[in-house]
Amino acid sequence: MEKSNNSGRVKGQKSAVKGVLISLMLLYLTLFLLVPLIFIFVKAFEQGTAVYFAAITDSDALSAIKLTLLVVIITVPLNTVFGIAAAWCITKFQFRGKQLLLSLIELPFAISPVIAGLIFILFFSPRGALGSLLMDWGIKIIFSVPGIIIVTMFVTLPFIARELIPIMQTQGKAEEEAAISLGASGWKMFMLVTLPTIKWGLLYGMILCSARAIGEFGAVSVVSGRIRGMTNTMPLHVEILYNEYQFSAAFAVASLMSLLALVTLSIKSFIEYKTEKQQVGE
Repeated sequence: MEKSNNSGRVKGQKSAVKGVLISLMLLYLTLFLLVPLIFIFVKAFEQGTAVYFAAITDSDALSAIKLTLLVVIITVPLNTVFGIAAAWCITKFQFRGKQLLLSLIELPFAISPVIAGLIFILFFSPRGALGSLLMDWGIKIIFSVPGIIIVTMFVTLPFIARELIPIMQTQGKAEEEAAISLGASGWKMFMLVTLPTIKWGLLYGMILCSARAIGEFGAVSVVSGRIRGMTNTMPLHVEILYNEYQFSAAFAVASLMSLLALVTLSIKSFIEYKTEKQQVGE
């Protein structure tokens, strides 16, 4: 009887602790996520839909949106190729310096984006180590679109590789070696054996990479020059509008970024569901 009472008391304590933790979590999410998100959309439509659509169809806003999407379209495929190659190299081969390579892949997480932007200015500015040479060839990096793409690639570089490395390590090499021994080419082996196993992790990494590329501010603000209609991405355009006291316009563009974030979150959740379902099936 005493044991039954103790067991009931322990279960009651666990339920109480669980309830408190869940309540705190929901309160935290409400205060720091839901309320600010709702506030963005309230402020965006504060002066009516006409002002909202005028803000997001303004020539400078459209230029910022196009540039942001262009950066994503270029950055994500390039980092996808790098991520697959890096994960393949690390998980399929033994070589000296593997740990160093892993550390270098993690480096963008350790460096402030602003510092990263300053580093690229040192290299690619007209007085920099490579900038003067590139300028002689008519190639401009700093205060132009190529510079924005380069720094965005740097800050988003780890996402895809970090997602693929654990998956490929778990996968092992047996199936791929069997495919090669049966006469499959390297490309065919990758498409029929490797890719089906890593596809959801690859998509997950690409989603994270896209989200970071859309929202990157620090590194881009350093190298872009903030030229209206030319080198302003959406985050920079929002800051400029806000500093000019165009609050409704700033929140209108910010609401577009929030919508992109919500779409990204939905796709991310779907991929997580499919990944879990695939793992259960295995």
